[in-house]
Amino acid sequence: MENTSQTEKEAEKKVETPAENQAEAPEAATPESEAKAAVTKLQDELAESKDKYIRLYAEFENHRRRTAKERLELIVSANEQLIKTLLPVVDDFDRAEKSLKEIGGKEADGILLIYQKLKKILDQYGVKTMEVQGDFNPDLHEAITQVPNESKKGKIVDVVEKGYMLNDKVIRFAKVVVGC
Repeated sequence: MENTSQTEKEAEKKVETPAENQAEAPEAATPESEAKAAVTKLQDELAESKDKYIRLYAEFENHRRRTAKERLELIVSANEQLIKTLLPVVDDFDRAEKSLKEIGGKEADGILLIYQKLKKILDQYGVKTMEVQGDFNPDLHEAITQVPNESKKGKIVDVVEKGYMLNDKVIRFAKVVVGC
């Protein structure tokens, strides 16, 4: 039974009417449809080119901004390294200032003048001395030792070495003694 139904279906497929043959035949392309297709193709290419241009322009702008930012960071980090190496000299000037104020004289005035110039230059580049008072802050201070002191528990008792900041960034932590 299956064989007869399959052969009937095949026979139906082979017999086609002339109207069906005409519907399946491709239509001849008219000049208007060809023109519309060409315009559509050109519009698609134009849209694709515009998209590529916009993406390329955005990528270039991002690159320009990134390189400018990297250049600025390089300059700041170069200054930071130089300033870090100068900080022990500033510490020595601090110690010398304390002893020279007691002695006095022209030599002392000359050394203090040099120290003031160095401090002024560091200020111009954004170097600031940390204010070390009050509570111990591990983000700003480095505890060297603890001293038993009930009234100043968790507070800074003494400053061993000053801390410095460069443009709101800690470049050297203040070394302090903390009460416990």
